[in-house]
Order: sequence, then structure tokens, then C-alpha cells
Amino acid sequence: MATKVGDDPESLMSLCTIFCLKNLERTMCYMGDRLYLRPDVFLPSEICDKLVKMYMDLLQTDSDYEEQDGFFQLFSDPRSTRLTRLQLREEFVGHRELETKLVQDRDLEAIGKQDLMELHLTYCHWLTARSLRTLQSFRHSLVSLNLFGCSNIFFRKGGAPLAYPEEENAEERHTVDSDFSFQGFNRLRLLNLAGLSAEVDVETLLRPLPALTSLDLSGVRLPRPAFLTQWKERLTSLVLYNVDLSEELIHTLIQLSMLRHLDISRENQRSSKFKMTGKILSSFVQNLVNLVSLDISGHIMLDNCTVPQLEDAMGRPSIEPCKSSIYPLQDLKRPLQFLGLYNTTLCNVTHIPAYKVTGSKNEDQILNAIEVYTEQRPELAHRAINQLFDIARIQHCSQLLRALKLVITALKTHKNDKSIQVTGSAALFYLTNTDYRSEQSVRLRREVIQVVLNGMEKYQEVTVQRNCCLTLCNFSIPEELEFQYKRVNELLLKILDPADQDESIQRIAVHLCNALVCQVDNDHKEEVGKMGFVKTMLSLIQKRLQNRMCDQVMEFSWSALWNITDETPDNCQMFLEKNGMNLFLDCLKEFPDKQELHRNMLGLLGNVAEVKALRPQLLTKQFITVFSELLDSKADGIEVSYNACGVLSHIMFDGPEVWTMEEPSRQHVMDKMWAAIQSWDVSSRRNINYRSFEPILRLLPQSGALVSQHWATWALYNLVSVYPSKYCPLLIKEGGISLLQKVVELESSHQETKDMASKVMDHCENYKDDPMDTSR
Repeated sequence: MATKVGDDPESLMSLCTIFCLKNLERTMCYMGDRLYLRPDVFLPSEICDKLVKMYMDLLQTDSDYEEQDGFFQLFSDPRSTRLTRLQLREEFVGHRELETKLVQDRDLEAIGKQDLMELHLTYCHWLTARSLRTLQSFRHSLVSLNLFGCSNIFFRKGGAPLAYPEEENAEERHTVDSDFSFQGFNRLRLLNLAGLSAEVDVETLLRPLPALTSLDLSGVRLPRPAFLTQWKERLTSLVLYNVDLSEELIHTLIQLSMLRHLDISRENQRSSKFKMTGKILSSFVQNLVNLVSLDISGHIMLDNCTVPQLEDAMGRPSIEPCKSSIYPLQDLKRPLQFLGLYNTTLCNVTHIPAYKVTGSKNEDQILNAIEVYTEQRPELAHRAINQLFDIARIQHCSQLLRALKLVITALKTHKNDKSIQVTGSAALFYLTNTDYRSEQSVRLRREVIQVVLNGMEKYQEVTVQRNCCLTLCNFSIPEELEFQYKRVNELLLKILDPADQDESIQRIAVHLCNALVCQVDNDHKEEVGKMGFVKTMLSLIQKRLQNRMCDQVMEFSWSALWNITDETPDNCQMFLEKNGMNLFLDCLKEFPDKQELHRNMLGLLGNVAEVKALRPQLLTKQFITVFSELLDSKADGIEVSYNACGVLSHIMFDGPEVWTMEEPSRQHVMDKMWAAIQSWDVSSRRNINYRSFEPILRLLPQSGALVSQHWATWALYNLVSVYPSKYCPLLIKEGGISLLQKVVELESSHQETKDMASKVMDHCENYKDDPMDTSR
């Protein structure tokens, strides 16, 4: 059977790892003064590496998952746990006081006895020179080290060397740790020191590493670049993103003859005094004969090194170097595997001799840019996602699954980057709409929902909230959101809480709330009711009543209350306790001509009237008079009159003994009810949805309130006549046929009621052998 791309199930390894991390004490740990690994547990490196990676992912993507105190201590003994590849990433925030402390010096110390081969630390700002001591313990085994964005690791606090950073005054002076050396790191081949402070002498720091093959010095000042030539016989990859170029540096680069990958790109053109020329490009091509990957993004070309426009437009796009539209690249022996041309004019030419190109000319170049730059260059990824947004909005995205996955990854990776959250959430709205829906798997759509909820949770900013709410509207509600039902409701209620919330967000959020409580089971409704749903909706209604405004928020709020009170007595009681009836009367008085509003309010009160214990609170002269007057309403077809009659039918069912008022009299109201029912067209199409007939069926076999029996029979007759395939099976399943038979047999039943009951049974005759599947 064919499946959608991306619909592969999670691996058993991933599922087991997540389960263990969420149930550490039930699986492999016990709690003493901290978490300890059970003595009979031994975990090989494949499992340990995965546990740590998943642990960091959960901390950053699962709002319910809490940091486990002493987690890294579980890996302190290499006899029971083996770590070989460790990836620890924090979020870049830009404000130290907002940053989390997921990775601290003591965490690295805990694993100091492990023989790590790879250690990747990204944005771990809370690591200080104290962690350099731990690094020393890995010197005999370490092959790859990434310290990208670890801005404090080469510093110690003034006056308190190697102290915990969190125990020190934030204003204290940092001093470079001059004791650390890479001496003895004989196996180290790959090193990333991107963002290294200018106070650290990079030349001295790197001197003890003769065997390096890959080096990333992005954003590092290189006043004397000639030192790089010490690796000219070994270095295969050099990244100098946002490094100021100079004649001396260019002269040094063309001596690194073993280079296969060279990145001299920049964030933007304006920040560079140095201008790229065709001559420099030619020198790279001619001297770096092993080059397969080159990134010159963000550079202004000082001279025109492209073929004339007429020549460029000839023939189909080609990656053959001899046909290159960029003159210096015609000397390549073979097409490059990768060429970075993002934020340059060169990406617009026709013939580019590379298999993979970043740029902004077309969808493929833009997606390549998002893929290549997301991890460590969010500023470029943000621009590329913005360009993808325009493609999805105005044109058509031809690589939908790839685009979705890349945007999801960017949003997960940069949860605290507001610009990426704004553009990413906007792109998701267009990438998940109806045009693309058939191509998306359940698993992929769930991933979208997760990152959208993460964005809503993190940002109270209007644009992000609006984008996220609009994106949720692209999903089938409540079905597709049910796996996050509690969380999404909590977030929406939080959005609706501020009285001064943006009106467009309020409108979307109330619509979502209404959809979420429609067609779900009663347990879900009760759970949402306890979150403050009823109170929030009534507050929205109160605010609009004060402003004498009946808008979509007002109508959706009443509709949501109608849905959440359906067969949930606790929520009905909450509505009464929170002054709901007075708001009903005030809305009726303030907006006498709003038919949709009246229908929603009466539908809600029908739910309240179904609860026997609450009916005495409706049995007042004021309320009964209002319900009685609404029997004559022609608003929204028969709906308002029908619902008013339903409320009164349940009240009448309690018998004459509960009717203590003189005016209006019980008989007078019953007469009006009979007249109203007689006036309705039984073939009326309905704006209502019954999940169960139980509240109606209990009104059938009785003789104390014949008008209630008549209303209930008419309701069933109308529904099975107009929607037989939907309601005949439901009526049969709930035992309605035997109750209707009793209505026919009761002497007290009106003949007209008996006739209708017989017609209902006749309608259902064809459905008796068609049991209804009511499973959700």
C-alpha cells in the first residue's frame, strides 16, 4: 500500500529513548540524593549518545518536560555508560538574563572520564574556563571539537578563577584564561571556534594542533592570517564567515592547496570594505584545484565577471564549467558540489557550474539557503524563509515536503529568535493550507502543530500569535489537534485573557476555541471547563456588551458556550454561577435583531435546561416570560423558537408542582408552545447537530407534560425526515423505537403526537439492519 512521504513511523529506538527519558525512575534509574543509574544497567555508546541528544531536544521542544537534576552524572562512570559523540546546544537569545542554563561547567565535569571522540557545544554561554580543564581530560580521544558561540569558555572571572559563573556578580570583569593549551590534542582534526573573542590570541591557541583538517573561524579577527599556512598540506575545510578579507588573507588562502571547502561569505554586503573581483575568484579556481565547495555569499562583485545577457540566455541551464555564465568558474575541471551565492547578483545568471547553489533566484536556491544556513546562521535563514513565504503565498511551492521540514527545523532550532519565529510561522500558514494538504502525512502535520504551539507559548507578540492561530485554522479541528488537546486550549485561553488583546487575534482564537469543544467527548469538555473556559467566554461577552458591540467574537463566544455545555452539567452550573443568565438577558435587550446571537444563546440555555438540578434556577417570572416571548420569534428560521420551546419543554416535564408563579400561568405558556410547534415546517433544514438523543428521548413516555412529549416527537420527526441517514441509525441505537411505540400506546398521548411517532418509526424501518458506528 502506498504511503505519503514523511509518513514513516518513528524508529523503535527513538520511541524507547523518549519513553525512558520521560520515565527515568521507572526504567533505568533510582533516586537517592540525586538520580543514579541502576547497578544492573550497562549502556553502550549508541544508546548513551542518543539519550543525551534526545534529552536536549526534549528540553527545548517539549514544554512539559523538565530538566532532570544530575542527568549528566548518569554518565560519570565509563564502566557502565559509554559516550563517544556528545552534542549539547543551548538557545541564542541575545540577552544573558533570558538565557537558560541547560549546560553548565559541572555537567561537562560529570562526564570527564569518558573517551569522547566528538564534542559539539553550541551557544553554551554558561560554560567558563573551568570547562577547559574538563576538555583537557578528553585530549587523548577527541577528534572533533565545536565551540560555536561558547563566548565565555576561554574566560575566567576576575578575582575568582574558575568559579561558577552563576555564583558571581554579573558585572565582574572577565579575564582570558592563559593556562589552557591544546597541547596533547594529537587526534584533533576538526575544530570550530566561531565567535572567538578578539581578546584570545587565536594564532597562539592553535599552534599546538599540526594535524587539523577542518577549521571554522567565523567572526574571528585575523590580524596576521599567514599562520594558516602551517596547515597548507592538511587543511581540507576552512570557514571564515564574517571574517574581514584582506589582500594578505587572500594571498594566504590560495596557498592552502588541499582545500576542498572554502567559505568566505558574509552576512551582508554593506559591512565589508573589501570587494570581491573576478581576478580573486580566478585565483581560487586556479590554485585550489581540489575545491568542490565554495561560498562567497554576501559579497559585492567589484567588476562584471559574467557573460553578456544575450549569451547567458542561450540554451537550457547547464552546470558544465565550459558553459558557465561566470567567467572565472569556466576554468573549473568539474562542477562544484556546492556554490554559495546568496545575497549576490551572481545567483541570477543562467549557467552555474554547481550541483547545489544557494541564492534567491528560485525556489531551489532558497531552500538550499535555508538548509545550509539554519544551524549556525539564523540571520541568513530568516531572509531565505521570508523569500520562501513569498513563493508559497504568491506562486506555488513545488518542493512542499522539503520546504515544510526545513521551516520546522528552523523553528525548532531557533525557538528564541523572534525574526525566525515571525517569518517561519507565516510561511507555515501558507505551506499547510488546502492546496498542499494532500501531500502531507499525519506525522508531518503533527510536527507543524508542535512548533506552532511552541511559538504561541514562547511569544506574546501579536504577529507570532496571529500567524500561529491562523496556521492552526488549516487543520481539521478537533481531530488533528486532539493529541495536544489540553495544551492548545490552555494556550488559546491565555491569549484571550488580556482585556486589550488585538481584536483579530481574539476573533481567530475564539473561533478555534469553539471548534475545539465541538464534537468532542464530555471528558474533554469538562477538562476545558476546569481551565476557565466558561469564565473567559463570559468575560469576552461582558466586554463587548459594555462597548455595545455584537461582532464575531460575541457570536463565537456564545456558540462556544453552547458547545461546551452540551451534556456537561458542571459547565452548565459554571455558566449560571458566573452570571451567565444576566448576560443573556442583557444581550437580548441590547441586540434584539441579532438572529445568530439569539440562536446560540437559546441553544446554550437548552443545554442548561436539560440538567434537572439546575432547572429551578430558570423557573423565574423574568426568565419564563422571555422564553415564552421567544416562542414567537422567526429569527434564523425556526431555530430560536425551537430552542425556546425546548427549554420550556424540559421545565414543563418537572410537573405542575414546581410551577410556583402566578404569572405567566403554566397553562398559558403551554398553549403558546402548542401554537409554536404547529407553526413550524417539519421539512425545515436545521442549523444544529445532535450527538445523542438522550435528552429528547426522556420526554417521550410520560403523561405529565404532553406538550413536552409533542415537542420531542416533532424534533425526532423533523430530523429523521430531513437527515435520515444520519439520525435514523442514531435513534435506533439509543433505543428510541421502543419509546416511540410507548407514545403510540399511551392513551394520554395526543393523536397528532401518535401520528408523528408512527411516521418516525416508518422512516427508521430501512435502517434497522444498519448498526451505526459511533466510535471516534
